[in-house]
Amino acid sequence: MTAEHVPGFATLAIHAGAEPDPTTKARATPIYQTTSFVFDDVDHAASLFGLQAFGNIYTRIGNPTNAVLEGRIAALEGGTAALAVASGHAAQALVFHALLQPGDEFIAARQLYGGSINQFNHAFKSFGWNVVWADAADPGSFERAVTAKTKAIFIESFANPGGSVTDIAAIAAVAKKAGVPLIVDNTLATPYLVRPFEHGADIVVHSATKFLGGHGNSIGGLIVDGGTFDWSAHKERFPVLTAPRPEYQGIVLHETFGNFAFAIAVRVLGLRDLGPALSPFNAFLIITGIETLPLRMQRHSENALAVAEYLAGHDKVSWVSYAGLPGDASHERAQKYAPKGAGAVFTFGLKGGYDAGVALVSKVKLFSHLANVGDTRSLIIHPASTTHRQLSDTQKSSAGAGPEVVRLSVGIEEKADIIADLEQALAQV
Repeated sequence: MTAEHVPGFATLAIHAGAEPDPTTKARATPIYQTTSFVFDDVDHAASLFGLQAFGNIYTRIGNPTNAVLEGRIAALEGGTAALAVASGHAAQALVFHALLQPGDEFIAARQLYGGSINQFNHAFKSFGWNVVWADAADPGSFERAVTAKTKAIFIESFANPGGSVTDIAAIAAVAKKAGVPLIVDNTLATPYLVRPFEHGADIVVHSATKFLGGHGNSIGGLIVDGGTFDWSAHKERFPVLTAPRPEYQGIVLHETFGNFAFAIAVRVLGLRDLGPALSPFNAFLIITGIETLPLRMQRHSENALAVAEYLAGHDKVSWVSYAGLPGDASHERAQKYAPKGAGAVFTFGLKGGYDAGVALVSKVKLFSHLANVGDTRSLIIHPASTTHRQLSDTQKSSAGAGPEVVRLSVGIEEKADIIADLEQALAQV
């Protein structure tokens, strides 16, 4: 491979961040199942603890297996550096820990995963972090929500559960004008379908539990630093990045680490002190999953489109919300942001309402009724009775999880088998 040649996505999904093990020559990335690492000498230890050298200290802060996963997702997203953590929720908590002080605000799209809505509305209040809600379908609503206390904007590339496509560039323009970073949860799309940094995002987060791992066997989260936000231009707003750090001999992170300073901050301040470390074994499973990411995402998208077309013609279905369907409200944005496919996750409404939704999920056989997405297997859930149950009726509807809504995560089985299972289940509703 010549120096001028840039590897393609599928090649990066297999090779980025990894080399044969230098000691054993193992081709697959080893699982470094260790808590800590031996220092060369006292000076080496001091340089590591003082952020004057990179290396391994303790698996809570970093691990060689995890480092391969971090390098891989940074390459696939086009970021400068990444951090692997215990879950998607942990990733979000560490991101905001680096950005917000008590009393600060951030703006978030109402069209989010129900767990994120709950985290933002309730858990974050314990830290004095306040969420202000905006409408992902109306970029102007973000601009109207900006105040002097605003420190960040948070959206999903594909909204969960509805699968609608967010106008990342329009909201990025609002964030840039406000002088705050745009954070994009790219879990449902993955970098195979959408690359948020190319549309103005500054930070990307993932629940690696979903499509990146892809097999429903491991929990993990990822934070990717785009290296695009000039923290030093907003010194008063972001002291974690721009003020001397007393625990590191007065180092100013952005001055020292430049365009990957945010990735350093969430590691050496957030992960170090809050502790949601990713198990090296789970990192290994997610690395293995990513190797087939482009193949799986293409199949997911093809199958989902076929299922959406089938449901759109069914007499017991009142509507289907899938960006891959011509005429869908997100279809034009999908052509812009996700030309390779609209993903696996979408919702549809049953004419029988809440009771019909509950009945449908109890009648499927191939589909698994569970609270997850992004598995090789087809998954189904009725959000109003499960993932979004804690929300008010108004919040459920705003989040795209009304009483009649059923969410599918279409797997990579034969599409005829997926449709046949829905057909027999719908016949019993």
